[in-house]
Amino acid sequence: MPPVPRGRRLSRRAAAVLTGLALAAGGPTTLAFAPATATAATPAVTAAASAADFPVRVNQLGYLPDGPKRATVISSAATPLAWQLRDASGTQVATGSTTVHGADQASGQSTHLVDFGAYTGTGTGFTLVVNGQASHPFDISPALYDGLRADSMSFFYQQRSGIPIDAALVGSAYARPAGHLGVAPNKGDTSVPCQAGVCDYRLDVRGGWYDAGDQGKYVVNGGIATWELVNSFERARRSGGDAALGDATLRVPERGNGVPDVLDEARWELEFLLRMQVPDGKPMAGMAFHKMHDAQWTGLPTRPELDDQQRELHKPSTAATLNLAATAAQCARVYAPYDAAFAARCLDAARRAWTAAKANPNVLAPAADSTGGGAYEDSDVSDEFYWAAAELLATTGEAQYRDAVTSSPHHTEPTSAFYWGGTATLGRITLATVPGVALPADDVTRLRGLLTSAADGCLATMAGQGYAVPIPADGYVWGSNSAVANNAMVLAVAYELTGARRYRTGALETMDYLLGRNALDRSYVSGYGERASENEHHRFWAHENDPSLPHPPAGAFAGGPDAGLEDPVAKAQLTGCAPAACYVDDIGSYSTNEVAINWNASLAWLAAFAAERRPAPATPAVQVTPAAVTVPEGGSATVAVRLSAAPTQNVTVTVTRVSGDTDLSATTSSLLFTPANWASQQSISLSAAQDPDSTAGSAVFSVGGPGVQAATFTATEADDDPVPPSASCSVAYKVDNAWSNGFTATVTVKNTGTSTVSGWTLGWSFAGDQRISNAWNATVTQSGAAVTARDAGWNGTLAPGASASLGFQATYSGANPAPARFTLNGATCA
Repeated sequence: MPPVPRGRRLSRRAAAVLTGLALAAGGPTTLAFAPATATAATPAVTAAASAADFPVRVNQLGYLPDGPKRATVISSAATPLAWQLRDASGTQVATGSTTVHGADQASGQSTHLVDFGAYTGTGTGFTLVVNGQASHPFDISPALYDGLRADSMSFFYQQRSGIPIDAALVGSAYARPAGHLGVAPNKGDTSVPCQAGVCDYRLDVRGGWYDAGDQGKYVVNGGIATWELVNSFERARRSGGDAALGDATLRVPERGNGVPDVLDEARWELEFLLRMQVPDGKPMAGMAFHKMHDAQWTGLPTRPELDDQQRELHKPSTAATLNLAATAAQCARVYAPYDAAFAARCLDAARRAWTAAKANPNVLAPAADSTGGGAYEDSDVSDEFYWAAAELLATTGEAQYRDAVTSSPHHTEPTSAFYWGGTATLGRITLATVPGVALPADDVTRLRGLLTSAADGCLATMAGQGYAVPIPADGYVWGSNSAVANNAMVLAVAYELTGARRYRTGALETMDYLLGRNALDRSYVSGYGERASENEHHRFWAHENDPSLPHPPAGAFAGGPDAGLEDPVAKAQLTGCAPAACYVDDIGSYSTNEVAINWNASLAWLAAFAAERRPAPATPAVQVTPAAVTVPEGGSATVAVRLSAAPTQNVTVTVTRVSGDTDLSATTSSLLFTPANWASQQSISLSAAQDPDSTAGSAVFSVGGPGVQAATFTATEADDDPVPPSASCSVAYKVDNAWSNGFTATVTVKNTGTSTVSGWTLGWSFAGDQRISNAWNATVTQSGAAVTARDAGWNGTLAPGASASLGFQATYSGANPAPARFTLNGATCA
């Protein structure tokens, strides 16, 4: 076949469409159906093949009982229309009227909106009927996205190179021998030469995933795809939903090995990325080759094991090297509990890649290198430097990476949309979400604010449209569905950071668009929906070209509308299309209908997010740390206050002394929490009056307000007259578990004296570079090497002979010596 240009060579502006941009002016055309005198008894119309026969556009898979339930109706009617929701038997279960939205610029359609979110029933075969016109049937179920979570991940197993694809895991139609292992006619990936002039040796670069519809393997696209899969697990672990991605949950050959299946799948690509690193002793050692593919474009269709072309390594690039540094650093952090040796290997590769990239900061992949594979050119790698530094910082806590992060312009810029050539936001997400990252608290708070601001921009863009898509009308470029999914990921991250349900609602409505609520009444995910794509551009899922080959498997994700019409099929069939309608389900339309690993990674991330079972939102509770505080006589002290979850609206909490010594007072009277800042700690200042008595009085304070559960804390005056007693105590320090860059430990303090200790503060200093990331059974703070651990309130009293234990998790590098000295309430313990 003639050379095929690749969509992953788009300019940064074209591929990274950020929501919130102004929509271009333009007059939409009008599609309408005549208003009818419908009643609840009006029968649904018979399904037809044409999208025009279904003006009621829904998520063709369905809706979650606790999620948004909206649909779009194409109509030029100027007044609201009646709608009915019917179950599988045709019984009406909900009714209402549409909201007139009017012109939708991206689709060129006049639209109405339907909101049936008040219905919380479940079942299969629902239809939404407006004026006698019925939608496709859909389900309402809490398990709605379970299948898509698995199938979108199975895509990666079926894209694997260098391993047989097992019929027992994917079905006989999709089983195939291993590709590119040097078995004739393959020349293989086990001993691949460089292009002329690039290197004089060969490398074994077997494994990894075929990138897209072709059979090339590209480090920069493999990098972002791998990061998204591993980040999906990191996010799920933080939310408590990681069991759904655990061992034996996916159809992969490694199931049952004790490692979460999503990490098994990502490791297949990570091993390939590690093999693409220039070996020690060779020129540009530590750099990563940019890509590896056939010398000429692989013919369509071609199964991998039948490809007879020579494979070639292409010149190393700074962008590829930083992708390796970032993903390998993430690997070192996430895989450590499961395979410490592999995690250490990843960290070593990440450090070497970072050093090599710093030494070769401007080795750029050229746009002209597009024979046989996509160029993946990138003229600005500052974002990759930021991303790699962020991952290395989150994993190691080392100052050199913190300095690289904080000195980067990307650290303070507004959050930008991300894609394979624009990766700064991946670093921002890591820094904002990984617990214990070694950044000042103000930096973390600001990064979280930048992410939520970007998410608010997505919601604003969606609110102005008839189909609620988080890209503007000029955002329908090559891979537009990837831009949609990536922006939905930012919405989901904002939900994690704030708990504000509007962000979850936005992310789920994006799934509605991808699964059928769009200008074409089309599900862009194979196997999901009555009008799902099935002829995506691919070399061996090519039934349209060769009936002996299968269609793409369920869970494959099409690139989506591209107003640029950048292939012959699109040019021939789509001239004059509205931007959101510039798509054709034809294997020849590679600019609208190809698949790619980075696109499917976004879908898999979102499907895992959407599939998580979520309880009803709890009433936010006020949290005060510490629950007991000592205030020096004549001085002041503070306690930190935050909420446990996002409130539905702004909440003012007030501070009141409810009992106790009137010498103790709160100089802060109230605090304001919003749905955006609920997780940010605010301070209450307390003071203790100077008095002549030698009594250490105490008082109880309440912090509460409308719509939140109040909390109390105790303040005790530290009288300045008595001499503090000497400490009678012993401390045991035990490392419970350690890996290459982290450990957990337990510290036990015992009262060896004859008097009760009421309230304890334990102190020590680390001799190494240990940094505590989280702790339990005490409030622990760290300044430099010095650590202070205050009792948690409930364990603050130590009778003679009694003990209290606290635990913590920390990072380190090099040695991990135990502290040499401990203090209890300022005095040295034995």
